[in-house]
Amino acid sequence: MTPAHRIDIHQHVVPPFWAHALPTHGGDPSGTVIPQWSPDSAIDFMDSQQVATGILSLTAPSVIGWDKSERRRMARRVNEYTADLVTKRPDRFGNFATLPLPDAEGALWELEHALDTLRADGVILFANYAGKYLGEAAFEPIWSELHRRHAVVFVHPGQPPLPTAAGVPGPLVDYPFDTTRAAVQLVLNGIVDRYPGARIILAHAGGFLPYASHRFAELARVFRPAAAKPADILATFQRFYFDTALSSGPAALPSLKAFAGSGHMVFGSDFPYAPAGIGASFTAKLDAGNGLTADEHRAINHGNACALFPRLARRTEPTVEAA
Repeated sequence: MTPAHRIDIHQHVVPPFWAHALPTHGGDPSGTVIPQWSPDSAIDFMDSQQVATGILSLTAPSVIGWDKSERRRMARRVNEYTADLVTKRPDRFGNFATLPLPDAEGALWELEHALDTLRADGVILFANYAGKYLGEAAFEPIWSELHRRHAVVFVHPGQPPLPTAAGVPGPLVDYPFDTTRAAVQLVLNGIVDRYPGARIILAHAGGFLPYASHRFAELARVFRPAAAKPADILATFQRFYFDTALSSGPAALPSLKAFAGSGHMVFGSDFPYAPAGIGASFTAKLDAGNGLTADEHRAINHGNACALFPRLARRTEPTVEAA
């Protein structure tokens, strides 16, 4: 029995007022059903998985369905609700703040409030907003400010701007594609190089970025003659961090380690959108080994996250045991 003290950087908050209002504000285009959630159920799940702290974020479709002024108000309300949970239980919860994008002006105002007043641990951005991806010029002011603040940025997928395949829900297949598309664009459009102060975590092991990284790097100059050398593109891809949510199977985990190295991997569960039983299954796969050393397990479970979030490194961890 050794302390796990996992830090779950991919855990979602479901504010009841947001869940109630979402169906009348566009619903979820992916078809996802909003799960039952409460702070107590989150803590129960964390206790079952030896998770000390879960960093909460609002998942897709976030607040995109609200009109501009309402979107700003809903983002603020979500952020203050989540910040209150952190205030009450700073040992158990963290907060990735929601921004009212694609409203860039509103997003900058909310970013300032979330980081300076609410003391959020970082921000969540979605791979695309109404079909515009994060590497496009419209998002440069956001990246500039995130860089200036050395902020941690959690990039999460949403439904990409294409119809779902019949019988194949968006979160099942399209979400990994959405993350991959955003990550490749962020690198090829130079965002990662121009704004290195922003520490970017990609959800779900970066989609299929690690697996197809050499394809992207080698082919880039075929379509973009001015693209960087393949080795430089690969090195930039490897600056991302990657969470293990739904991605710690015996085929995926060694591939991710081979690409990213254990120093850029962080634990994630995707609770409650990944039900507790599925989260437990992937935690068990992670704990099974798959070629990881004890030191690498510690780095993934909490060491790398502590480096990204000094608040969590400084706190007194609860006694949590892992089998």
